[in-house]
Amino acid sequence: MKAMVQGKEKYFVGVDVGTGSARAGVFDIEGNLIASAAHDIEVFRYPGDMVEQSSDNIWDCVCASVKSALKASGFAQTDIWGLGFDATCSLVVLDKDDQPLSVSQTGKNDQNVMVWMDHRAADQADRINATGHRVLDYVGGRISPEMETPKLLWLKEQIPETYNGAGRFFDLVDFLTWRATDDPSRSVCTVTCKWTYLAHENAWDANYFETIGLNELVDENFERIGTSIVDAGTPLGGGLTPKAASELGLLPWLPVGAGLLDAHAGGVGTIGAPESDDATVSRMAYVFGTSACTMSSTPEPSFVRGVWGPYYSAMVPGLWLIEGGQSAAGEALAQLVKFHPAYADAKAGAVQEGKHVLDYLVDKAALQISVPSEAINLAKDLVVVPEFLGNRAPFADPSAKAIISGLDMDHSEDALIGLYVAGIAGLGYGLRQILEAQTAKGVQPDLVVMSGGAAENPIVKQLLCDASGIPFAESGSPEPVLLGSAMLGAVAAESFLNLEDAMEKMSSLGEGFAPAGGVTKELHAQKFQIFEALQASARKTQGTKS
Repeated sequence: MKAMVQGKEKYFVGVDVGTGSARAGVFDIEGNLIASAAHDIEVFRYPGDMVEQSSDNIWDCVCASVKSALKASGFAQTDIWGLGFDATCSLVVLDKDDQPLSVSQTGKNDQNVMVWMDHRAADQADRINATGHRVLDYVGGRISPEMETPKLLWLKEQIPETYNGAGRFFDLVDFLTWRATDDPSRSVCTVTCKWTYLAHENAWDANYFETIGLNELVDENFERIGTSIVDAGTPLGGGLTPKAASELGLLPWLPVGAGLLDAHAGGVGTIGAPESDDATVSRMAYVFGTSACTMSSTPEPSFVRGVWGPYYSAMVPGLWLIEGGQSAAGEALAQLVKFHPAYADAKAGAVQEGKHVLDYLVDKAALQISVPSEAINLAKDLVVVPEFLGNRAPFADPSAKAIISGLDMDHSEDALIGLYVAGIAGLGYGLRQILEAQTAKGVQPDLVVMSGGAAENPIVKQLLCDASGIPFAESGSPEPVLLGSAMLGAVAAESFLNLEDAMEKMSSLGEGFAPAGGVTKELHAQKFQIFEALQASARKTQGTKS
């Protein structure tokens, strides 16, 4: 390994791989975003809740975004001191020659990624949950089909040639760090949150895998799913391999930190701002994108049924994490508005103004109110339970369905705006349920720090704040998820003592939001009661689980 020649000023690259795009950002040592770039990823969807991607396509998009961000920054390769990655919790399968191996019923090997939102393994998840195994206590009592062991069991049963022929099973971010460094170490974040690794015991539970029917993984001493487990930010291998460096447009041997799941990178990038001495445990991170994730850290394990975890060291080393959220958030809102007769006209108006249709609708809503909290009045009698992709928390019910109450024959754009507002409030009521479930177990944050592209507008943030009934703050960074990833590179480059040190020195808080009082507070309380009544009714009529 050759020594790198670097500039005096330190800059770091963070890479975020979401559901639809790979993004890269260049940050200085104080956490300021210098430049960013994004490239869209291919997504393949099939009946039966099957959603697939290609790891080669994802890597190509990562490389393109890093090169574009570096070019936009105006910096040279020598100015970059470290690199970090985050990604969705998607399953990547490689064969014994480290080539893509199909997870698809099409048989195409380039479709070797089972995306996090793929729910094809719902039956396998139900069967695993029926075992009542003790590891389920560390996923909120019920495992989700979004997680990896149900997906592995589905592969074994439905595409055994892939299961038996696989040389490696990776969580997506671990695939990316391996592709960058040739180091197959897994992040404690991924394997603990999505693979049932018990980080507090530093061990896989062999009995769990034998009980659910994945005994082959035990027989091979877990070689295909990870034998080297490291904390986020741990420097991997010797840094970037020459091949990966050439593809990314960076220097060989650049330090690369072990990664995080995307929402957890958002948590790292938001909650550590130094305005509070106990920020990491007094704040909840709320990452609001295609889906929504809530993350609360605690010094001791807290078992909250229906809320994932407790996970040891999964986000902040040495602390326990509990993770909730909604399986569909921004995607739920996009789906909701498509049902309305005025959607086509609104879409056309949005295109004409160069906006996303949801941004167009919230801008129209702003013209009808004097302060953001008044937006709930536009929903009138509408109440929405936006569980189009099930309930992640606090009911851990992937078969839950969305409900819309209060529809009439109004085909106007104003009625569409009201429906959109009701959908945002519905997500806020779901957040309120998570907060109440956590509070009952002694986990009571005093501030929600929000990030994510689906809630950039202050009206959306205020609606969520009012509906959930807890103070909100936004991140001081325009790209807190990318910032969290860049922190991993900074820690790997030994520019900070540890991840908490980087969090404190690179993150900040932005604008704050206080929940409304008076009539608005009472209106949300009434709608929340209706929201819960609709959920309870749906569980009876749909035969779902609570």
